[in-house]
Amino acid sequence: MSSLSTAIVLAAGRGERMRPLTDTCPKPLLAVQGKPLMQYHLEALALGGFDRAVVNTAWLGEQIEARFGHQIGMQPSSILREQLLKTERPSDSLALHYSHEGRDFGGALETAGGIARALPQLAPVFWSMAGDVYAPDFVFTQAAVDRFAASGKLAHLWLVPNPAHHRKGDFGLEQVDAHGVGLCTDPAADSTAPRYTYSTFALFRHALFAAPWCDIPAGNPQGIKAPLAPLLRKAMAQAQVSAEIYTGRWTDVGTPERLAELNT
Repeated sequence: MSSLSTAIVLAAGRGERMRPLTDTCPKPLLAVQGKPLMQYHLEALALGGFDRAVVNTAWLGEQIEARFGHQIGMQPSSILREQLLKTERPSDSLALHYSHEGRDFGGALETAGGIARALPQLAPVFWSMAGDVYAPDFVFTQAAVDRFAASGKLAHLWLVPNPAHHRKGDFGLEQVDAHGVGLCTDPAADSTAPRYTYSTFALFRHALFAAPWCDIPAGNPQGIKAPLAPLLRKAMAQAQVSAEIYTGRWTDVGTPERLAELNT
């Protein structure tokens, strides 16, 4: 299947909390059950029928390109394969391209800055995810892309129940329809509305990274560093972000202890 969407796998972070493991290995290459963290995403994208992804790198980024090269086949979990083969036709392989922020600018550009840098390589609607999150059963489908494209929204986020290390969560969810999709919100600090944690899985439009939401020039030629959250909150204020709850396995592998627990 020739996909109507590409993906960016965010793999440029230093992984300070994972030291000393990340002193010599980029965090997305740390292994869970014998497989690098980001490989789960790459294989799932291919199994979902998508055929192209961009990986942004900075810290030890040359190791990531050396590990995966420019193409990857599929070795997905049995659960994921069973889910997807019912409805999707897998891509034979996933072509990989790179946005080397460390080489070009001396360091990571943060999430919005990194996406803006890679934007010329991405389709008008594209997937985005962190390469250091463990979610082996997350399903990437063209149907999700089509629904989002038809919605007219600027972003669609997958939220997860708050983990123990992030009890306050990030965003709210309102006006949920029969399909579990609702309006993503940014509740006030004193609000009692429930909050959920942003899983880092999302669908975005190019337009979110252009005026009036983002003031970084296309392609980010100056290497401007910028976080993603302010853009999302600005768009949420104009009801331009949708979301749904993801209840599958998900771990923010932020400490050596969490990594060890996953490998036990």
